[in-house]
Amino acid sequence: MRFGRVVRAPRGLAQLAALDRSALESMPGVVLVHEGSFAGVLAEREEAAVKAMRAVRDHSRWEPAAALPGDIHAWLKAHVAEQHLISEKTDAAASDRALTTIEASYTKPYVAHASIGPSCAIAQWSGDTVTVWSHSQGIFNLRRDLALALGMAEDDVVVKHVEGAGCYGHNGADDVALDAALLARSSGGRPVKVQWMREDEFGWEPFGPAMAFALKASLEAGGNIVRWQHNLWSNGHSHRPGVSAGPTLIAASHLARPFERGSAVNPPLPAGGAERNAIPLYEFPNQRVTNHYVREMPVRTSALRSLGAYGNVFAIESFMDELARAAQIDPIAFRLRHLKDPRALDVIRAAAQSARWSEWTRDEGRGHGIGFARYKNLGAYCAVIAEVAAETEVRVARLVIAVDAGLVVNPDGLVNQIEGGAIQSTSWTLKEQVRFDAEGVASLGWEDYPILRFSEVPAVEVVLLDRPELPSVGVGEAAQGPTAAAIANALEDAIGVRVRDLPLDREHIVAAM
Repeated sequence: MRFGRVVRAPRGLAQLAALDRSALESMPGVVLVHEGSFAGVLAEREEAAVKAMRAVRDHSRWEPAAALPGDIHAWLKAHVAEQHLISEKTDAAASDRALTTIEASYTKPYVAHASIGPSCAIAQWSGDTVTVWSHSQGIFNLRRDLALALGMAEDDVVVKHVEGAGCYGHNGADDVALDAALLARSSGGRPVKVQWMREDEFGWEPFGPAMAFALKASLEAGGNIVRWQHNLWSNGHSHRPGVSAGPTLIAASHLARPFERGSAVNPPLPAGGAERNAIPLYEFPNQRVTNHYVREMPVRTSALRSLGAYGNVFAIESFMDELARAAQIDPIAFRLRHLKDPRALDVIRAAAQSARWSEWTRDEGRGHGIGFARYKNLGAYCAVIAEVAAETEVRVARLVIAVDAGLVVNPDGLVNQIEGGAIQSTSWTLKEQVRFDAEGVASLGWEDYPILRFSEVPAVEVVLLDRPELPSVGVGEAAQGPTAAAIANALEDAIGVRVRDLPLDREHIVAAM
């Protein structure tokens, strides 16, 4: 087997303008592969391939990408391609009772998949056919895009799935498969392994889209919501292979005859993409929810665990707390009065009881908060109560999570899914955002893209509401949005300041103050 590395710009997004081969003259046995603005190296040992890749990269000339917008959320609002009204209800009589109107805006940044193990693939040619070993999540769609990019019939491409680093969504696993196939074409039938470097993974994978939200609601004299409006702005949440006319793989747009890189799209409702969970489960007499789809993409975006549900639930549940405060009603009581679904009522009450919500005693710098949603409005019901301590950083001390997933077949497996989702959501909510500068992606390692450490993991308690008479539903992504909202609401309870921009880090807390 040979080892390959792709030569890409040291900072993501730039294109190869001029290749300098001189650095390889002192590296015998290294093979350079160059086609269009795609370049890579082959070597007998992995460390030799890494050394050669860096030498070529550092001596070549790169054409910088267009400058990224300084305020991505303002940019999204200025580049709307389509508007989709996804929910509307009207009740003029109820609307006439409105006394107080409140508005708030929220944002979510680009989030990386941040897989601990970078993407990897092995490819081997035999005559006019190629076999690729990949940890892709969709080997048939990947085969289709590989065939398009390589100008081959699908029957001449074989993709074999092997276990590799996971990512909870669409990261670079498909992209590196084409990298391996292109490099292996110059390997004389020998297999080639290509593993991305850490900077490749952070600089070139598709990100979970940045999103912006504007919410507006009116309260009547008794504190009930009589009008609700939710606007969201986002790129599409799926750019996986097999969904566009051409291949979506990075190297396909770098070939001598490049393929146009299409735009990310949204799966249709009821699951949805950007609009996932944008329609609240609460009962409002007047309601209008609009998705403002942005086709242009300053960076690649695609599926990240829970898609738009994470941002939408964060915004909705943060706003529900703000409305409860305006109405001077306990946040849990406020939610219960706006729900009719008995399973929703039960799951919130179960979380409150287990967390001893009514017995909470106020202490300086400590707070508790609630977040609730039914995932996709057709999956598991999930209510999260977070307890946080606002110290030099925000620390989540405890998460109490109640879940109704219908018939519980494997309680331990269900609890594992909820715990893992809540911990990942805690990491996103407190720490994670892709950063950019004038040269492109600036967060290319763990120093610039911190994730939750083991020492920061909160205690997680999961309460299962078994419904043996009802169908089982999946829970793998149910905790993402409610956990974010619960932490945000607990932070406001602790410091008296509402932070509406994710992540809830020092920078955004100070800005909110």
